[in-house]
Amino acid sequence: MIGCLCIHGFTGSPYEVQPLADYLSEKTDWKVVVPVLPGHGETLSLKNITFSQWLDCAENALLKLQEECETVYIIGFSMGGLIAAFLTARYPVSKLVMLSAAAKYINFSQIKKDVKKMLQDFREKKLHENALFLRYREKLIMTPPLATREFQKVVRLARPALRKVNVPVFIAQGTADGIVPVKSASYIYARISSAKRHLHYSEGATHLICHTGNTEELFKKVFTFLAE
Repeated sequence: MIGCLCIHGFTGSPYEVQPLADYLSEKTDWKVVVPVLPGHGETLSLKNITFSQWLDCAENALLKLQEECETVYIIGFSMGGLIAAFLTARYPVSKLVMLSAAAKYINFSQIKKDVKKMLQDFREKKLHENALFLRYREKLIMTPPLATREFQKVVRLARPALRKVNVPVFIAQGTADGIVPVKSASYIYARISSAKRHLHYSEGATHLICHTGNTEELFKKVFTFLAE
């Protein structure tokens, strides 16, 4: 049996990767698992949660999947992409998919565009229709500064692990991502040790790459990469 572990991002939930997880479940008989990292989910509770708890949660899900399946793939989104790379460097994982992986973060040029659009919607009294504003408003309020530091610890831990990843890797990045700059994908691509590396830019996709841009094209490419 083939197992596929999908790991969501910082302040996120399975929602971030669910469309791709559903796509793979429909196309295959694989066991697809999407755990909720401690303090995460649709309601955030990140106070006193440490980065090691996130790593332990993902690691335990991987080990359980490896007990049940002969072959295991990992898909990681944003911070989850870094956790996925860290685990791939340590355990026998067959293939790795990194989506909007946050090896670098905050795309200031895109944020300016997003804020400009929010201000325009505010003036036109349409801010309640702005999907980006609605998605991140609660996250900004509910994320303690210490939790952000824990996220930064994941980044510092995972970056050196990229050199130790030598399995086939598929890297995807949205071109309109305001959270993770586009250069993060090329940074990862240059540091991964794998001889089989694929880099895909999803035109017009925001940080939520499984929900925006040409998701059908992205999902097909990920499926082909994993299934070939």
